Formats: sequence, C-alpha cells, structure tokens
Amino acid sequence: MTAQPPAPKQQARAAARLAAVQALYQHQMESTPEARLLDEFHQHRLGAQIDDDVYAQAETAFFDDVVSGVLARRDEIDELIAGKLAEGWTLVRLDKTMMQILRAGTYELLARADVPTGAVISEYLDVAHAFFDRREAKFVNGVLDAVAKVVR
Repeated sequence: MTAQPPAPKQQARAAARLAAVQALYQHQMESTPEARLLDEFHQHRLGAQIDDDVYAQAETAFFDDVVSGVLARRDEIDELIAGKLAEGWTLVRLDKTMMQILRAGTYELLARADVPTGAVISEYLDVAHAFFDRREAKFVNGVLDAVAKVVR
C-alpha cells in the first residue's frame, strides 16, 4: 500500500501555518502593523515565487485567523506557554522562531476546535522541523501536548 499525498486542503493549511509563523516572526522583529503584515503576505508571499523559492498556495482565511488570533490573544497564549516550560525557563529564553511556532500552535488548540488536537501538534512539529533539529521539535511536541491537556 502506497502512502497517499496530502489532500490539497491539508497542503494549503500546512502552507498557511508555515506562513503564519513567518508573519508572526516578522511582526515581532519589525513591529509591522497587522493589516500591513497580512496584506504583504497576501500580495507577495502566499503562493508567490521569490528568487528561486516557490511559496505554496496557502489557505488565506486560515492564515489570517492564525496570525490575527495570535496577535489578539498573545498575553493569554504566552501565559499558557510559560506555564508549561521547565522550572527556570522563561519566554524570553526561547528562540524567537520557536516562540512563534508555540504561539501559533497554542492559538489553534485554544480557538480552532474544528482542527483535531493530534493534527495541530503534528502540523507544528512539521513547521518546527523546517527550522530546527529533532531535539527542538520534541520540545514543541511536549509544550503543545501539555497545553492541549489544559485547553481541550
């Protein structure tokens, strides 16, 4: 039996998640206003080709929901994440990209009951693998699993 490729909707959501993490990172680093940030990604990143990189088509509404939701609920999300870190660890010690992965995943666990818990964790593990090695991906798994046990 051969594994089936992901359905187009799954691919579009995976692309939306990766783009959301990138947009949240940009927002943190440059304080780009939300409306401009979303517009920039809509116009120039989602499904675009930049240099030799081709960005996958993303589910735009899902992308917008994750980015806007994280920005609107950041304090609540950060409190949940901070509560799941090992003793002595704080949010400021986390890598900035790692922080955005955890924020986006936590937002989905909080606000997107239409997405199964396992799917959220698995998808953000995939995002983590795009930026980090196996050890950091395990960290994402552990934190998001702990958050899920509280919010779901």
